[in-house]
Amino acid sequence: MLDRLLEKVRAVLYWFSCFAMTTMLITIFAQVITRYCFNYTPEWSEELARFLFVYVVFLGSALIMGESGHLAVEFLPNHYKGRPFGKVLQFISLVAGYLFTAILFFQGSKMVQVMTFQEAPGLEISMSYVYAVIPVSSVLMLLYLIRNTLRLFKGNDPTAQGSST
Repeated sequence: MLDRLLEKVRAVLYWFSCFAMTTMLITIFAQVITRYCFNYTPEWSEELARFLFVYVVFLGSALIMGESGHLAVEFLPNHYKGRPFGKVLQFISLVAGYLFTAILFFQGSKMVQVMTFQEAPGLEISMSYVYAVIPVSSVLMLLYLIRNTLRLFKGNDPTAQGSST
């Protein structure tokens, strides 16, 4: 059940990232054209591109975490794969992931609350909408960590794609 949910989350994250990157590209391209051809730059265009970039980075991090695609030093885990010490290393890695995700969630939630009253000058939206992606992405990362923990305790490779839980 969790795998089916995460497959749908992955699809949504993927398509949102594609849409955001395309919108960012079009916005920046239009900004350059208007600046050099018409000597005018819409004040909201740079902010929109920057905010979309923030969303792509944080949601993309969750997407990559779900695919076990983050950069990692894998010499020891690969060397001890299938052995008891290898499982201990995987467990330590998951605990570190939980700690990082918890810090990201709580600090991101604080930032959302603090930035509620600050407004982006170009788009005239609350900055809390921009910072909201931090706790949202941490919850998505947490779901992937839970899936990987269940796989580890069932005896499967937590980083394998397509394993069922």
